[in-house]
Parts: sequence; structure tokens; C-alpha cells
Amino acid sequence: MKIRKKMLSVFCAAMLLGTITSVTVPQVQASEEQTKKVDGSYLTMQESASGTSQDEDTRGQYIMVGECSITKAGRNRIYVYSGTTANRTVNLVSTIVYVDQYIEEKDAWGQIDFWRKDAENDYFVSTSKYITVEPGYYYRVRADHFAGMQYPYESTYSFTDGIMIK
Repeated sequence: MKIRKKMLSVFCAAMLLGTITSVTVPQVQASEEQTKKVDGSYLTMQESASGTSQDEDTRGQYIMVGECSITKAGRNRIYVYSGTTANRTVNLVSTIVYVDQYIEEKDAWGQIDFWRKDAENDYFVSTSKYITVEPGYYYRVRADHFAGMQYPYESTYSFTDGIMIK
């Protein structure tokens, strides 16, 4: 009886190990295939991607953080967001948003859209937009962030990884 329990225990452990190995190996291979990096952005199969400028080097006298994101939003659509936060009320806080499409033949990003949003006498500005895009390409978002009391304004940037739109 003890031998039977021991054999059953070993068999169950082997089955569990086999199941875990077979489930995780394909996922590892898939993520290794999707790690191409172009101009700082990885090409991914994720549903969304976000980027931020927040680190000690980009924080300044006025800018606290700049951020942007891209999200799949249905068939051939993406949702794009960007925001700039100052650490106090400033004369101008602004963001410029760029939407890029990956061009495989050139191994580079090409800009397909951009817009700007400003706020005066405020500490925060944000903008978002739904965009219809061509399927079968990777898309990413870049953003420039500005804040300050007078020109030249303090600036930083953020960008996302690329996401595939099928």
C-alpha cells in the first residue's frame, strides 16, 4: 500500500511538471520572438502600452511627469492618450502627441498623426483620441511635454512600445 501511494505521488508530480513545462515553453518562445527593438520601442503583441518620463533626470523646476499610452480599441482602432503634469501652476503646460506606424521595409517608425494640447495658468493638461488605423502594423505613441513660466519652456518626452493591430 505504501509503495502504491509513493508511486502515485511520483506519477502526479511528473504529470504536474510536464504540464507546467508544456504550458510555459511556448510562452517563452513567443516573447523571445517579440523582443525586436526599434528606436527605443519594443514590437509587442500586447493589448496596450504606456510610457513615462518620470525619473530623476527628467524632473525639473516645473515638470513633474509626462506620460503617454496606446490601447487597442476595437477593429482597426486605437485609443491614444498623453498628459503633462507640472509640480505647480505655470503659465503654460503642454503636450504634443505623435502616432507612429512601424514600416518593416525601412525598419523604422513613420509618423501618421500628431496634435497638440495647451493649458494656460494650470498645472495639468491631457488629451486623448480614437484613431482608425490600417491593420497588420505595429503602432506606438510618442509625446513631448512642456511646462514653465516663460519661453524657453522646460521640456521632456515619453514614448510607448509598439502594439500590433490585426
